[in-house]
Amino acid sequence: MRKFFKYLKEDRLLLRFFILAFIFIAITVVYILFNYSKLPPLLPVFNQLPWGEKRLSQTFGIFIPSIVVFAIFVFNVIASSLSYTHSPLISRMLAITSFLTALLMLLFVIRTIQLII
Repeated sequence: MRKFFKYLKEDRLLLRFFILAFIFIAITVVYILFNYSKLPPLLPVFNQLPWGEKRLSQTFGIFIPSIVVFAIFVFNVIASSLSYTHSPLISRMLAITSFLTALLMLLFVIRTIQLII
């Protein structure tokens, strides 16, 4: 297992972006948990759907973006460690993708909760 993540530890750029992505995911979950009791029973989580009840989710639906981004994060860490020997550029692109998705998810959750509260 150590050999699997050896390259991630050696490349500073990869390590920094993955650490920042994980920190953003953790901040988002803590922010949701801190404000969870203040949230109404229905939240507009699915903003791409047409206007109406389809856009709404139960209160626990605010965790959906965090779960999806965490899954993307885990996939990118594994794919990055597997592809680093063949192409370090692809690994760095995956790290940056994880960072950007975590950052945008943080902004989405903060904005959604601030609009509701």
